[in-house]
Amino acid sequence: MPEQQNTNGCTEESCAGCAHADSCSSKKEDFREPENKYSSIKKVIGVVSGKGGVGKSLVTASLARMMREKGYTVGILDADITGPSIPKMYGIHEKARGTEEGILPCIAKDETRIMSVNLLLEDESAPVIWRGPIIAGVVKQFWTDVMWGDIDYLFVDMPPGTGDVPLTVFQSLPVDGVVIVTSPQDLVQMIVKKAANMAEQMNIPVLGIIENYSYVKCPDCGKEIKVFGESHVEEAAREMNVPVLGRMPIDMKLAEAVENEKFYEAENPYLADVKL
Repeated sequence: MPEQQNTNGCTEESCAGCAHADSCSSKKEDFREPENKYSSIKKVIGVVSGKGGVGKSLVTASLARMMREKGYTVGILDADITGPSIPKMYGIHEKARGTEEGILPCIAKDETRIMSVNLLLEDESAPVIWRGPIIAGVVKQFWTDVMWGDIDYLFVDMPPGTGDVPLTVFQSLPVDGVVIVTSPQDLVQMIVKKAANMAEQMNIPVLGIIENYSYVKCPDCGKEIKVFGESHVEEAAREMNVPVLGRMPIDMKLAEAVENEKFYEAENPYLADVKL
């Protein structure tokens, strides 16, 4: 099928360098929002999943911890508005402070900068009963209104699925790539493909897949027990031509760090080789 020409006789590909590029109707509209003037963020990494319950927030926090341990300045934008868990993992219960210039993120004990809707609510256990457009608007504000400062890596913990919030993040933020989190179940290939296909349609690179709950190691004999069945992540990764970045077992040390709200002390050796 021939490319559709606009009223100037250009195609989308050819209009980039023409004299009337700014007015060409074939030019794609840029929906990206400007970052706060007190923010300077080098890389934005989205952490996504096709379904809930795969430990996406655990992986997000683990990636943030890994980069902190390497000496980078790190922030976490908790875009899972209706199910925020990042502040509690880091033991943060105070409220974010606002100024005339914007909102200051809360700082964890390992100096990770965090913004979440729980840091704005009077009661952190209160449910967020908002419709999609309002939730999407809040996520935008976490980018435009929060004074992140100088950040090497901003990790965006997104809600599961391919709905309003992931779409808003992909369109509004300059996302450099996404990491897909999954678990070893028969459904995994279809679910992973949905998340990957959405990223592809939004021209966002898929950096790789991380499988969570891969196994649990017997404390007595060291045998790996596949609690959720055999893994299919390698097949899915080959089919999509992306790497498997890591396979995380059920690890009581990580679970205790979450439960004790001390994830700022957590170590995750299973993601040590991840390159972002």
